[in-house]
Amino acid sequence: MDLFLQDVSGEGVYSITTGGYILFIALMVAALLVVSYLVNRDGKGRISIRQLTTSALCIALAFVLSNIKLFRAPMGGSVTVFSMFFITYIGYMYGPRVSLAAAFAYGLLQMISNPYIVSVPQLICDYVLAFAALGLAGFFHNEKYDMYKGYIVGVLGRYFFSFLSGVVFFADYAPEGMSPIVYSLLYNAAYLGLEALLTLAVLMIPVVRTGLNRLKHEATDYSVRKEATL
Repeated sequence: MDLFLQDVSGEGVYSITTGGYILFIALMVAALLVVSYLVNRDGKGRISIRQLTTSALCIALAFVLSNIKLFRAPMGGSVTVFSMFFITYIGYMYGPRVSLAAAFAYGLLQMISNPYIVSVPQLICDYVLAFAALGLAGFFHNEKYDMYKGYIVGVLGRYFFSFLSGVVFFADYAPEGMSPIVYSLLYNAAYLGLEALLTLAVLMIPVVRTGLNRLKHEATDYSVRKEATL
């Protein structure tokens, strides 16, 4: 573990070493190869250049917005300016194959950007699995109210893994007399729930909803998507 993480506090809080960054880059390359195989093995569902570039822009925007924090929780987690939405928006546009791959890549990006680490399993749970769960939004692609359903399910997916991490890895932080389960439920709901409510409120604004629907139409123009594929 010392090869990839180093204790920077003397109290079990770690930072990523050079070896850790190399490992994460290798994992990202491996993930891209796996995704490429999964979406091309039957000759169908190939990812177009437009899907790739649009997803990359959404990931970049989500990452920038994730650093604009309205509130930061003491043991990790924060209320950001709609950063989770732009990952679930990829699923709204392109469905689960693209959204899960994009969400996984976003999780790796968050993992190497000022993470709060106490162990490798916690790192995987809080960053890989929790952020990848935002990709569940893609399973509601082209359903009624798909943008809202996908966002809510994606946030709930991230909430589940953050809750699990709180119970397993941060139970000692629960106030005396409080169950770690209750503590984790409330702690993670405090920031994820608040951001979700703020985001849904903005999405209810007609001009915002219309603009996002128009962007989806332009990003999924089939006449353009047939121009080139990977």
